[in-house]
Amino acid sequence: MSLLHVLLALMAACVGFALVARRVKLPYPVVLVLGGMALAFIPGMPEIELDPEFALAFFLPPLLQVSAIRTDWAAFRTSLRPILLLAVGAVLFTALCIAAAVKLMIPGFPWAAAIALGAIVAPPDAVAAGAVLQKLRLPRRIVTVLEGESLINDATALVLYRFAVLATMAGTFSWSQAGLTFLVVAVGGALVGWAVGRLVVLASARLQDTLLETAASFIACYAAFFGAEALHLSGVIAVVMTGLVLGRAQNSLSARTRRESRAVWTFIEFVLNSLVFILIGLQLNGILDRLHDYPAWHLALLAVTLSLVLIVSRFVWLFPASWLPRQIPAVRRHDPMPPWGHITVLSWAGMRGVVSLAAALALPVTFPERDLLVFLSFAAILATLVVQGTSLEWLIRRLGVEEPRRAAMSIDEAAARTLVAHAALREMERRAEDLLAGAIAKDLLAEYRDRVRLLDGINQGAIAAERASRLDHRLHALRAGRARLLRHHAEDGVDEELMTRLVEELDLEELRLRRLLGAVDR
Repeated sequence: MSLLHVLLALMAACVGFALVARRVKLPYPVVLVLGGMALAFIPGMPEIELDPEFALAFFLPPLLQVSAIRTDWAAFRTSLRPILLLAVGAVLFTALCIAAAVKLMIPGFPWAAAIALGAIVAPPDAVAAGAVLQKLRLPRRIVTVLEGESLINDATALVLYRFAVLATMAGTFSWSQAGLTFLVVAVGGALVGWAVGRLVVLASARLQDTLLETAASFIACYAAFFGAEALHLSGVIAVVMTGLVLGRAQNSLSARTRRESRAVWTFIEFVLNSLVFILIGLQLNGILDRLHDYPAWHLALLAVTLSLVLIVSRFVWLFPASWLPRQIPAVRRHDPMPPWGHITVLSWAGMRGVVSLAAALALPVTFPERDLLVFLSFAAILATLVVQGTSLEWLIRRLGVEEPRRAAMSIDEAAARTLVAHAALREMERRAEDLLAGAIAKDLLAEYRDRVRLLDGINQGAIAAERASRLDHRLHALRAGRARLLRHHAEDGVDEELMTRLVEELDLEELRLRRLLGAVDR
C-alpha cells in the first residue's frame, strides 16, 4: 500500500471516528486513539512508524500557531502568573514526581533517565483538552490559563528532556547550566518568532491578496520553527510568538482575508489533530512487540502507578500554587482566589498527546530501557485521554463551572454593538445634512435609527419577544429571496460565479441577523 493510499485511508478513518465520537458524545481524540489501536490489530494492516522528528516538525508548528493566533493577548498578559506556574512550575514538578516514582519502583534506574521520562509525559496537550472545552461555555479565565499553558509548557518540557537525555548518555548533569540554557533558548526563540511574525505582517500589507496572505501565514509557522531550531533555540516558543504577533495583526487584514483564512486554518487544524491522534493509536502494536521480555502484570503495574502519579501530581501542585500567592495582600486584591471548582477543573484538564509520544520515540536507540519508557509514555497518553478526557465534561457540569447558555446576546456584546450603531448613525445624520448629496443618506436614516433602537432596547432589558419577531420576519424574507434566486438560476441559468457571490452574500446576511439577535452561538 502506497503512502498516498495509507494517507487517504487514515483520513477516511478520521472522518468515520469523528462521526462515532459525535454519536457516542465522547471527545474525538479519545475515539481516534482507541480507533487507531483497534486498526493496529487488524490482520494485514501495515505497521506505520511515526518518525518523531517528522511528527514534531510537521504537526506541532501549525497547531501551536493557530492556538496562538486565537489567544487573547490582553487576557494572556493578565493571567501570566498562573500560566507560568503551570507551564514552567507544574511541568518541572510533575517531571520530578515521575522520576521519583520510577526510582522507587526500579531502584537501579538512572536519575537522568527517570527525569527524561518525567519530561516526556509532563506537558498536557492543548488539542485534547480543546476538543472537550470547545463544546462548553467555561469562564474565560479558565480557558485563557489552559490555552496559555499549552503554548509554553512544551518548550519547558522539551528543554528539560534534551538535557536529561544528554546527561543520561554522558553521565553528568548540571542544573545551573540547564537553567541558563533554558533562558537563552526561550528568549532567543521568542526573538526569532517575533521577527518572523513582523515580516509576515509587513508582507501581508503589500500582498493585498487573500490567497497569498493565507499562504504566508501557513509558511510562517514552519519558518519560525525551523529558523529557531537551526540556531539551537526553542522552535516551540518561536512559533508561539509568531502566532501572537499574527493574532494581534488580524484587524489590519481585509474582512475577506480574515474570514477565508479562518476557514482554511479550521480545516488544517481538524486534519492535523485527527491524524495525530489516530497515529498515536496505531503505534501500540509496534510498542508491544518490543516488550515481550517483560511480564504483563509488571507492565500493567508500572503503567497504572505512573499514570496515577501523573494525574495526582497536577492536583498537588495546583492547589498550593493557587492559594500561596494570594496570601500576599497586593496579589489577593488584584486577583482574588478563584472558586475551588475552577482549580479542580484546571487540575483535571491534563490530557497528554503528540508531543509526549514524539519525544518518547525520539529517545536514542541506546538509551537505557528505551522500549519500556516508550510504552510508559504511551500508557500515560492513553490513561489521561480515556480517563480524564471522557470525564472532564461531566466534572465541569457536576461542579457547576460551566456558564449558562444565553438565548440572547450578552450585555457586553450589546454595549459594543451599540457603540458601533450610534457611531454609524451619527455619520449618516451628518451626511444627510449635505445639501447636495444628502437625499440618499436621508433614505437610509430610518434603517440606521431602527438598528440603534433595537440595540438600545437590548441594553435596557427589553422583552425578547420583539427580537424573536424581528428575527422571524427578516429570516423568512431572506429565505424567500434565496429560494427565488435558486429558481431563477434553475430556470434561466444565471452565471455560476455570479450565483455563488449572491448566495454567499445572503448567507452572510443570515449569519449577521442571527448573531445580532442572539439566536445562535458563535
